[in-house]
Amino acid sequence: MPVTGSGACRYIPLMKRVLDVIVSATALVLLLPVLLVVALVVWGQDFRSPIYLGCRVGRGGRPFKMVKFRSMAVGADRTGVLSTAATDNRITSVGRFLRAYKLDELTQLVNVLTGDMSLVGPRPQVRREVEIYTDVECDLLKVKPGITDLSSIVFSDEGDILKDKADPDLAYNQLIRPWKSRLGLLYVEKRSLLLDFKLIFLTTVALVSRKKALQGVQRVLERLGADGQIKRVALRNEKLIPFPPPGATEIVTQR
Repeated sequence: MPVTGSGACRYIPLMKRVLDVIVSATALVLLLPVLLVVALVVWGQDFRSPIYLGCRVGRGGRPFKMVKFRSMAVGADRTGVLSTAATDNRITSVGRFLRAYKLDELTQLVNVLTGDMSLVGPRPQVRREVEIYTDVECDLLKVKPGITDLSSIVFSDEGDILKDKADPDLAYNQLIRPWKSRLGLLYVEKRSLLLDFKLIFLTTVALVSRKKALQGVQRVLERLGADGQIKRVALRNEKLIPFPPPGATEIVTQR
C-alpha cells in the first residue's frame, strides 16, 4: 500500500477513503434540509433542474460527472467560455448567492461518497483544460480531484480576478493557472492526512475570514517547504501578473 509522509498522519489511500466516506455521508445527512431548500430555490427561479452535471477529468485522466447546484442559466456551458468572471451575465441572481457562499459545491459530497472525488485534492478541470497541461502539470492527475485544496482558499476570489477581462479563459491561464497548478502539485507531493485536516479547517475559516485563512495557508506553506515565490503569491497582497505554468518557459498567449 503506497504511503507518503510520516507518523500517524501519513498518507494511506485506504485511510483517506475511509475519511472521505465517513465525512461525506455524515455531511449529506446533516445538510439534507439545506440541500432541499437550495434545490427548491434554484428550481423556483426558472422551473428547470436545480442540478448541473459537469464533465470533469479525474484521477488517471478518467472522466466523471461532477454534481453541482446550477448557478448559471440553462445552456450556459454551450457558449464555449470555461472560466467564469464575477460579472458573467450567465450567472443567475440565485447563482451569485450560491457561489458567494460556496453552496453550489455542497453537492460534490455525492462525488466524494461515490469515489470520483476526495474531500481534499486539486480541483477537477474540464477536458479542454487538461489537454493543454504541461508534462509537469499532468502529475495533478495522480490523485483524485477534491472539493477543496490550497488554491481553493488562495483563489477563492477567482471570479473577481477575472472580472472585466476581455478573455476570461486567457486571463485564467495567465494569472491563476500557473499558481493554482503549483499549489496543486505541492499538495500531490506533500499530501498527508494531517494536511487534509488542516485544509478542511482552513476552508471553513475562509467562509468567515479570508484574511485569517490566507494567514493559515502561509503557515502550511512554510511547513511544506514551499518556495518563496509561491508563498509571496499566496499572500495575495500583490497584483497577479502573467506567468508561465509549471513545466513551461513561456506565458500562455492563446487559450
